[in-house]
Amino acid sequence: MATTQPKSDTSPSSMDASVRKQDRLLAYLKERAAEIRGNPAALLAATDEFCYKTRMMHVGDKKGAIVRKVVQELAPMTCLELGTFCGYSAVLMASALPEGSRFITLEADETHAAVAKEFIELAGAQVSDKVTLVVKKSEDVIPNLRKDFSVDTLDFVFIDHWKELYVRDLKLLESHGLLRKGTVILADNMIYPGAPDYLEYVQNSEKYQTELFHSTLEYSDREDAVAKSIYSG
Repeated sequence: MATTQPKSDTSPSSMDASVRKQDRLLAYLKERAAEIRGNPAALLAATDEFCYKTRMMHVGDKKGAIVRKVVQELAPMTCLELGTFCGYSAVLMASALPEGSRFITLEADETHAAVAKEFIELAGAQVSDKVTLVVKKSEDVIPNLRKDFSVDTLDFVFIDHWKELYVRDLKLLESHGLLRKGTVILADNMIYPGAPDYLEYVQNSEKYQTELFHSTLEYSDREDAVAKSIYSG
């Protein structure tokens, strides 16, 4: 799972623990650099191996399979991710994108972004050349996507940052004309920790056709789901 802002527990001790996990993950991956560098699938598999022992909040392998399938079927050219965290989901999706596509990922936390930069570079140029990592808050970037990144409209959006920001940022994308008819929006953690206001919005709005893909929370047996919404304008 990814984040653009600290998750539910933002105390110094919890944030320090998160940073220590990220440092340990990078050290673990660098020890295996000869095996995984330039191989996105091997990089993700090694990360999953680490995270089944030391749980981290990436989207994970089970929900990740759902996300990757959607991306492969859609073959989007212009993509936006809200919440990079360590870069796992960026690598997962960018590695499935067609040549010439763009994947813009937003991360407000500089520590997370520094880890994500190294993680994405480990995946190799076939992934990193598609990815633009922006270290800013989503509310500061979305209104300026067209001006700063020459984005006309988005083909695909992945939302996985602070749950209370899901609706706000989706409405920002709408109000700035960044969604087109057929834009696909995937949103993580619909059951745990849950984003009930977002789910109510996309399920009841005439602007969206929404379905849930049930799975489990990353690296656990706890129930979770990903929502896929298609924008109809």
